[in-house]
Amino acid sequence: RVTGIDWAPVSNRIVTCSSDRNAYVWVKEENGTWRHTLVLLRINRAATCVRWSPQENKFAVGSGARIISICYFEEENDWWVAKHIKRPLRSTITTVDWHPNNILLAAGSTDFKVRVFSAYIKDIEQKPSATEWGAKMPFANLMAEFSNSLTGGGWIHSVSFSGDGKRLAWVGHDSSIAVADADAGMAMMKLKTNFLPLLTVTWISLSSILAAGHDCVPIVFNVDPSGKISPGNKLEEDKKVEPLITANAMRMFQNKDRVGQELLDSKLGTTHQNQITEIRILGGSKSHAEAVSTTAGDGKLCIWDLQSLAGRLNDLKL
Repeated sequence: RVTGIDWAPVSNRIVTCSSDRNAYVWVKEENGTWRHTLVLLRINRAATCVRWSPQENKFAVGSGARIISICYFEEENDWWVAKHIKRPLRSTITTVDWHPNNILLAAGSTDFKVRVFSAYIKDIEQKPSATEWGAKMPFANLMAEFSNSLTGGGWIHSVSFSGDGKRLAWVGHDSSIAVADADAGMAMMKLKTNFLPLLTVTWISLSSILAAGHDCVPIVFNVDPSGKISPGNKLEEDKKVEPLITANAMRMFQNKDRVGQELLDSKLGTTHQNQITEIRILGGSKSHAEAVSTTAGDGKLCIWDLQSLAGRLNDLKL
C-alpha cells in the first residue's frame, strides 16, 4: 500500500513510499514513460510519509520504525542513499515538513510530540547560516521539541512551517491546532476547536492557516502578532441538501456499485462527502496562496480559489 507521495515541480520528479518499507523516485523519460528507481530506506517498519525538500535535492521519509530517513542522490555511485534521524524519536512518524532554508525538518509523531531537526547533508550542501530555531545545525541535531499536551492530547496528524520559516503549525487528533513561534522564544499557542479532528494543515499567508479533516470542509484560522489563533471560519457555507429517494431498484444498484451501499439516505451539505486527507498549494506560496487543492476519502480532488472565496464569504479573512 502506498502511504505517501510528493511531486517536485521544478525537476518534475515524484517520490513515493509504501508499507513495503521502500521508497521510489520516478523520473519522466523523453518518450513519456516514468522510470522508477528504488531507494533503500533501511527500516524494519512501514514508511508512512514523504516530502521533497524546497531545493528538491533530498527528501525525508517518516516511518513506523521510529526513524526519519533523509535521502539524497550520490553522484559517485549513481544511487540514492539514506541517513537516519533516530533520537529522541520513540513512536511512529506521521508527518514531516521542510523549513524554507532546505535544512530544518519538522516531524510529528504518535507520542503527541512535534520536533524540529537539522537535516543538513554536508556532502551536497553548504554550511547553513543561523536561523531563529538555532545556530548549530549538525545532522540529526534536535533544534526544538513541543508537546501537543502536557497531560496527553492527541497524536499529530500534520505539521507546516510558515512561508518565512519563523512559525510552525500543527494539528492533532484532539481537535486542536497549535502554533509555535521561534521569534518569540519558542512560545506555543494552542486552540482546542469545536470541529472534528483535523488531518492536514498548511500556511496560506504569514498570518493565516488552512486546515481540514473530518468536518469535510477546509477551515481558515488567523494568527495575530501575539500568536493568538482565531476560532476558525469554514471555506464554504453549508448547502441545503434535498433528501435522496432510494426506493427504485436502479438507484439501489447504482449506490451499491458506487459506494458499496444499497441505501444512501444521507448527504452532507459540503463539497466533499468524506474526510479531507490532504491540502496542497496549487497557486502561489505559503506566504501568499492564491489557490489550493484538497483530496478526500470520497475520491474527489477539488480546487479552491481563495481570492474569490474571500470576496464572497464575509467572515473569511486571508
